[in-house]
Amino acid sequence: MNRPSLHAPILVVDDHPDVRLALCMMLRSEGLEPIEAASPGAASELAARQALSCAVIDLNYTADTTSGHEGLELVSRLRELAPTMPVVVMTAWGSVELAVEAMRRGAADFIEKPWKGPRLLNIVWSQVHLYSVREENRRLRAETLLNREGPGGLCVTESSAMRRVLELTERVACSHANVLLLGENGTGKSMLARDIHMRSPRAMHPLIRIDMGSLPESRFMDDMFGEESGARPGRFELAHKGSLLIEEVSTIPVFQQAKLLRVLEEGELERHGSGQTRCVDVRVISTTNADLEAASRANRFRLDLLYRLNAIQVRLPALRERAEDIIPLARHFLLRECLRLGREAARLAPSAERAMRSYPWPGNIRELEHVVERAVLITSGGEIDIDALALRPREEAPLVLDFLTLPEAEDLLITQALERHDNNLQRAADALGISRQSLYRRLGKRRPKDPAEPVG
Repeated sequence: MNRPSLHAPILVVDDHPDVRLALCMMLRSEGLEPIEAASPGAASELAARQALSCAVIDLNYTADTTSGHEGLELVSRLRELAPTMPVVVMTAWGSVELAVEAMRRGAADFIEKPWKGPRLLNIVWSQVHLYSVREENRRLRAETLLNREGPGGLCVTESSAMRRVLELTERVACSHANVLLLGENGTGKSMLARDIHMRSPRAMHPLIRIDMGSLPESRFMDDMFGEESGARPGRFELAHKGSLLIEEVSTIPVFQQAKLLRVLEEGELERHGSGQTRCVDVRVISTTNADLEAASRANRFRLDLLYRLNAIQVRLPALRERAEDIIPLARHFLLRECLRLGREAARLAPSAERAMRSYPWPGNIRELEHVVERAVLITSGGEIDIDALALRPREEAPLVLDFLTLPEAEDLLITQALERHDNNLQRAADALGISRQSLYRRLGKRRPKDPAEPVG
């Protein structure tokens, strides 16, 4: 069976070279990356200096042939070095007491020698998959806590539109109801979903994410409901007692929507290839930028599924609809990026702030964040000016000039150049491609005279 490669390798510990060779060949045939250790000491050194996704260790070594003492000590040591890494123990001396003691010390599972290949691989794959899910959730919890310690992207708001959203989600988070988050791309739907989960009674259980827009149709059953042949749990099982974040839910094909509906209605599923019914307790948080009611009228989305997903609906406003938040958000991203790079805090020039306020932000918060990050990288000084932002020109700008006379067009270009460069005549003249004296002459012809005196 083809499976994706893992970033972190699997530690194989045994004092017999032939055993290590056989195990490593079996793991490599499944696309896994094993690394070997011949002794508990060597295994501890490897675990101390690199990340591992699982350890498969023998309990009996040459210095301690049958008691399993060295192996049990290694279990305890690995748990100290990598508390979240699963440890699978194996021994040729099948002893219930030894297995119980290994599990008591933190082992995730137990295999007897000689092992059965399918069972060993199923155990390893299950442990590796669960480990990756736990690590992802640990990272998400850390990100959420970090955002709460300071002004996070969600909480940075002065607009009434976003304050209403945050007040609603504060009430929504306390319930177990399914939530549908609506909004344009880049408005922060996934961030809000994670915040809802972390504020909910399910916060101590997993938040499992799946992007329907990138999920091949052929993988829907296996990824969502699990795969019996590989003893591989699906996203619903992994999210048991927690939350399942389904991104771009509108892209689920109609013929697969019925399978999703059954789990939402009955809390039951069968893994692909199995007739055994499994019960799951999952809160579903869905996101989409599509009009699901219109899709339902066009028979592209089941209305009964929409009702199940739509127990509570929250719409995130586009950034242009919360214009009061543009500059506070930009300053937040600017400070965060400077801290990340170890630089002194920079500031936004007045011309940059004016440009940000007038820009439509079609990519919403995500675009604003990327613009600020790029501006910090390319700016060496302590001020971010309009040129560093490199905002895309508005499509309607050329059309404005089409309706102006030549003097009016010239006056508009001069005004915009002065605004971009904070009324600095030399910089504005350079941007217009004329001399400073020429700009002086043109300013002298403008009526009425500007109340603000340009800087020389």
